[in-house]
Amino acid sequence: QVQLVESGGGLVQAGGSLRLSCVVSGRTLRMYAMGWFRQAPGKEREFVATITGSDGSTLYADSVKGRFTISRDNAKNTVYLRMNSLKPDDTAVYYCAAGHYYGDLDAKLWSYWGQGTQVTVSS
Repeated sequence: QVQLVESGGGLVQAGGSLRLSCVVSGRTLRMYAMGWFRQAPGKEREFVATITGSDGSTLYADSVKGRFTISRDNAKNTVYLRMNSLKPDDTAVYYCAAGHYYGDLDAKLWSYWGQGTQVTVSS
């Protein structure tokens, strides 16, 4: 069984930065593609960024491209999401996920999830 625990969320002013972390236990991190998704109140969970388990290829949602960076440290079994130039529209609960293919942009296709961490961006 794979467990994921996110941290690093909080309250930040627009234009600020945060770094989210996701520690994975139970299996070797490199076995999985990893992703970050987010869910705002009243909205469906949406894709933010994904990264492969092998060569580190990444995908980003258009809304975060150029501002967010996903990375992974397999030795630490940790995935990160660096978020710069934050906007109020980025306010959501951010979830870390583990799956089989980094190109799966539908949250329903991902196998394992963390509990989420709240990110709130004030204007």
